[in-house]
Amino acid sequence: MTTFLLIPGAGGAAWYWHRLVPELRRRGHEAIAVDLPAADDSAGLAEYTAAAVRAAEEAGWAAQEAPRTAGSAANGGTRAANGGAGAAAGDLVVVGQSMGGLTAPMVGTRLGAARIVLLNAMIPAPGETGGAWWVNTGQEEARRACDVDEGRDPDGPFDPLVYFFHDVPDDVVTEAMAAGDPAQSGAPFGEPWPLAAWPDVPTEVLVAREDRFFPAGFQARVARERLGVTPRVLPGGHLVALSRPAELADALTAPS
Repeated sequence: MTTFLLIPGAGGAAWYWHRLVPELRRRGHEAIAVDLPAADDSAGLAEYTAAAVRAAEEAGWAAQEAPRTAGSAANGGTRAANGGAGAAAGDLVVVGQSMGGLTAPMVGTRLGAARIVLLNAMIPAPGETGGAWWVNTGQEEARRACDVDEGRDPDGPFDPLVYFFHDVPDDVVTEAMAAGDPAQSGAPFGEPWPLAAWPDVPTEVLVAREDRFFPAGFQARVARERLGVTPRVLPGGHLVALSRPAELADALTAPS
């Protein structure tokens, strides 16, 4: 059994994963959906990391005191109490969606994860702020080119229904709209990414083919340039856990 620690993107809501969690459990795995302090202007990457680690610890996973180095945590995640009462079992996989890619590497290091999965995610470079990431990677140019290719006005107003919810079922969109626009502080985007290098944790990149916000070709280029990784592509848009939860669960649980 694998436990998937699910870190959401901007807005920080565990609700984003509510359709994926039962799909993973149906496949014999466990899932922990994390709520992040997204609305808190005093919360940065350290606080986001702490929130995710705390959610894992509450499920029986123990954080490591020192960063993971080559050859350490060979058996994947660190089980609390050496497998005693209340300890988690199996491997831990940390999944970061979109902005969650800024936090997932720190969380994976702290928890001795067996794997990190970046899902339509920002892939940071050492010392780079989340705010600088957009320009450094060419996201805006890629988004505009995708708009032109697909017949949208690249200079039109930004519409979440067009860029985020275009392939999400109507009832799920209605629920999301009823909850209101999730608050997201700019604090984490102003901080330099703190790691000196990508952690020594096997990392996979999953890209949704119909993502209009982070187009698939853009994501593939950034993954190659920054991690030397060729992504796996699956159907769906930017919010693929809402639009294609079964396909995403299959991708997450497929043999590496």
